[in-house]
Amino acid sequence: MNWTAIGAIYRFEMARFFRTLTQSFLSPVLSTSLYFVVFGAAIGSRIDQVEGIDYGAFIVPGLIMLSVMTQAISNASFGIYFPKFIGTIYELLSAPVNFLEIVLGYVGAAATKALFIGVVILATASLFVDLPIAHPLAMVLFMLLTCLSFALLGFIIGIWAGNFEQLQLIPLMVVTPLVFLGGSFYSISMLPPIWQKITLFNPVVYLISGFRWAFFDTADVPVGLSLLAIGGFTVACIAVIWWIFKTGWRIRS
Repeated sequence: MNWTAIGAIYRFEMARFFRTLTQSFLSPVLSTSLYFVVFGAAIGSRIDQVEGIDYGAFIVPGLIMLSVMTQAISNASFGIYFPKFIGTIYELLSAPVNFLEIVLGYVGAAATKALFIGVVILATASLFVDLPIAHPLAMVLFMLLTCLSFALLGFIIGIWAGNFEQLQLIPLMVVTPLVFLGGSFYSISMLPPIWQKITLFNPVVYLISGFRWAFFDTADVPVGLSLLAIGGFTVACIAVIWWIFKTGWRIRS
């Protein structure tokens, strides 16, 4: 394993992040505060509790998942797309670096950035509501797996994208709607029975449910299914990336 190459890619990507650290820090703080004003104050004044949990605290796991998923995708996709766009990807491919080392560098940096955003949102939310964490280790595990898996997805999107507009297509048109419809700001038990069954086909439900269980010891679906879902998604993304580098799809052409 060429740790020097991995470290070089990782440090390069993190340097780009630290150049805009103020924006990276203020943006999630302001957006989280806005969500609390809209959902916590306006809607929370009408919905006192959900499953015995204060509504303001109930929405925190969904807020973190929404930001972590979108940030992991956007950072990873831009990180690999830009070398393709300017042509430096060929220098990387011709270097004595295998696909695993390239993926570890780019995906590791994107996952680190998303994790930073998640921690910032968690700290900001704790200023607004009393936020218990029933299973701290499970909370960390779910957040790490989410950062990693969606950074892998972002890496795939960055290779697939043919222009900058396509980089935002899946996060805006697919991921964000799935998060909002996946029980981020409500429990799926509040839905009519038919919609509860339909919602279970949304894979994001399992991620948010498991993450919420880590905080409040309550979940819409079994925690084992949540771990199985995110584990399977991570393995599927790794398999797709392996196939991409093996065939050279969208990289060498």
